[in-house]
Amino acid sequence: MSDTPTPSDDLTFDDSGRDYDQFGLTENPFPYSPVPADDPEVYCGQERVRSAVQNTVNTVLGTGKSKHLVVTGKYGNGKSHTLKYTRSRIRDRDDVVVGYVSQPGDGFLDVYHEFMYDLGFDAVQKLAYDFLALVARDELDVDPPDGDALETLLDEGEVLLSELVPVTVQRLTDVAKFADFARAVVHLVYEETNLYAWQWLTAEGLRYEQRKEMEIHSSLDDDSMGIRAFTAFKRMLLELGYVGVFVFVDEFESIARLTPKQKQSTLNSLRHLMDRNPEGLSLLFGCAPEVWQDVMAEYHAFSERVGEEAALRPLDEAYVRQLVTAYLDRGRAKPTGKIDPFTDEALAAILQRAQGNVRQVLSACSRVLDNAVDEDHSEITGDLVVETM
Repeated sequence: MSDTPTPSDDLTFDDSGRDYDQFGLTENPFPYSPVPADDPEVYCGQERVRSAVQNTVNTVLGTGKSKHLVVTGKYGNGKSHTLKYTRSRIRDRDDVVVGYVSQPGDGFLDVYHEFMYDLGFDAVQKLAYDFLALVARDELDVDPPDGDALETLLDEGEVLLSELVPVTVQRLTDVAKFADFARAVVHLVYEETNLYAWQWLTAEGLRYEQRKEMEIHSSLDDDSMGIRAFTAFKRMLLELGYVGVFVFVDEFESIARLTPKQKQSTLNSLRHLMDRNPEGLSLLFGCAPEVWQDVMAEYHAFSERVGEEAALRPLDEAYVRQLVTAYLDRGRAKPTGKIDPFTDEALAAILQRAQGNVRQVLSACSRVLDNAVDEDHSEITGDLVVETM
């Protein structure tokens, strides 16, 4: 009889899912793909890192002075998670603007581009209306509290853009020290040109005819212009009453793939950005430690301006217990603060196999919990962890 496999149609799919009731869980609370969520609900940060992040953010919020930080750690030890969790905790404040840059690209212009895109057209257009409202309160006989109220006045004909725009361009030019930036921001409120203005503000490039329509003479096509535009944007925000701008730059270690000339240029641009913005700016980097060591050894002018490094280390037993408990409580109707159905031996086995790596700990917990349900175990033991992994 032949051993040749025969075609089969037994690959079936359904969406019934697993039942985790036996463990008092409504779902598997661990991520199947352990990449950081955009808005993480759980953070078991190591105390030294948590303290450094809090100190950096609180200094900017409390004093208005710029302060920067780099969070280092091996792959999977929680750099992106730390940045995204911090971002989620502060971006709902109404006195700061927060942008996330997934990686620095080929230079500062890429950082600026991704920062603006993370904010999005609607948010930046709202800021444009807010600035027009600020000028309207000072220059006209109206008192719109914000951009939304000004839009209503414009729709009702109580205020005319033709009487408001010229004085706004001049006021914003005085504040931002960049006339083309001021014109681009104001053109965000015109339906005919708002997309051209957005393209210019995001450094996407614009034809001469399109720039001419908005009376914009320059292009944002290199790092120095990107720094100038970012600085103008931050000045506008401070004029509107914001305390500062937070920029989260993840995967900063990718600068290692740049040529020495590109790397030098990128770091110099970031240094110039810090020098030009002693107030109202916080850059928080996530970086692999070996790349950050090289930066500190070779690029003193940049690394000295960052000021502080907070190093994420592999998790120990106490942090693994805290992390697993926090995730389990997310899947319970009522949090218990306990690690069951995991036993102490199971956590020890997971810690040993994951070597303290956060990403691998979460992945292991997700797999072994599903296996426990499939095989109808009453608890998750060390032997089950070994069998599953």
